[in-house]
Amino acid sequence: MTASAIPAVSLEEMDKQSLLHPFTPLADHLKVGPKVIVEGKGVRIKDNHGKEYIDAMAGLWCVNIGWGREEMAEAISAQVRKLSYFHSFASMANEPAIRLADRLTHIAPGQISKIFFGCTGSDANDTNVKIVWYYNNLRGKPKKKKIISRLRAYHGVTVAAASLTGLEYAHKAFDLPLPNILHTDTPHYYFNAEPGMSEREYSKQLANNLEQLILKEDPETVAAFIAEPIMGAGGVIVPPEGYFEEVQAVLRKYDVLMIADEVICGFGRCGQWFGSQVFGIEPDIVTAAKGLTSSYVPMSASMISSKVWDVLVEGTSKVGAFGHGFTYSAHPLAAAAALANLDIMEREDLPGNSAKVGAYFHKKLRESVKDHPLVGEIRGMALIAAVELVEDKSQRKPFPFDLKIAPRLNKLCMEEGLISRPLPLSNALSFSPPLVITESDCDEVVAMFTSALNTLTDELIKEGSWQAK
Repeated sequence: MTASAIPAVSLEEMDKQSLLHPFTPLADHLKVGPKVIVEGKGVRIKDNHGKEYIDAMAGLWCVNIGWGREEMAEAISAQVRKLSYFHSFASMANEPAIRLADRLTHIAPGQISKIFFGCTGSDANDTNVKIVWYYNNLRGKPKKKKIISRLRAYHGVTVAAASLTGLEYAHKAFDLPLPNILHTDTPHYYFNAEPGMSEREYSKQLANNLEQLILKEDPETVAAFIAEPIMGAGGVIVPPEGYFEEVQAVLRKYDVLMIADEVICGFGRCGQWFGSQVFGIEPDIVTAAKGLTSSYVPMSASMISSKVWDVLVEGTSKVGAFGHGFTYSAHPLAAAAALANLDIMEREDLPGNSAKVGAYFHKKLRESVKDHPLVGEIRGMALIAAVELVEDKSQRKPFPFDLKIAPRLNKLCMEEGLISRPLPLSNALSFSPPLVITESDCDEVVAMFTSALNTLTDELIKEGSWQAK
């Protein structure tokens, strides 16, 4: 059929006829259709019907510098005209990627020596899994291959990354997780700590559980532990006091690498350049993406410590060339975008703005909804937050998931003109706005969220799904 013979249909209908959406209930989507976003500027986006929203999720935790930055358009355009692409196989290189790698080694947490570039956080974590296995093979420890993640963790959805992810929907019907991927406790103090237990005591318990798992599996088979500084999609779960201090002591004891997944927390989200700096994490490998380019162009980075790098170099004589990489590794266009993005973040001190405005945002959230009868916990730091709704506040009793409390509240927020995100397998809504958000923008976000929450409360009472205790 020629283009002129194709019947005119709406974008929504065309979408339903042709596009497979990630993380979407497919049958429901065919009935309801998409929300089509056509424009963005600063912290606001607009759909194809002209409705404007404050996007308090920065896309998917990623548009840190906000939409429509002319400096980004100019940098990307200039690079397209100069060198739109070249590969990085067999010692080939391009200037933007070289300069970006050098820059990242100076701002990354820990003793980072080398940067490997990919396209997404998922492929970066697949790269990291392979590097961990490669590293232990090269140092004569072929049994040391198991990687421990955490329940509710999100590390991506490629085959290895989805195995690391500790959420059932990433495994169900995909024949995952892979062998040699294990999961330990979710460090959620609010729901999981025993009554009367301090945060430090809870952290010690979690570290002991991790140690017992390593001993059960045999330390000579356990290669790495992977963790987000703050768990993102799994619930915006902030680690309890002393958590990473206690955990890293266990890892060092048993020669287990520490992989810090900074895909969400990195590049200012937690009020410093990296979440590892906030929580005292000393990573052997760092996963980065999202805020690296503010998602203007896809790019990820696996950041490798000198400890790991030295083994990889020494192994060249045994195995030859490093046999891993992608067509788009170290893409010059993505690297140019990342460099411009970092220029903006440094010049405008967006990590500092995240800390300052984030503190204001949390204060306003607490003032507005902390005492609301449905609000169990408000958690997060800087410009990442979640509000957990509970059926019984005094007992910390969650709502049954079949009530779909978080998706319902999210829909009401959208009607108000607010984009948030219902978190999977929980009754929480998350917030992760662009780091350029202002205090007055935060006032609007809190007002719209509060209005939607009150509407939901009225609906639940009317239908008999909840009553005030």
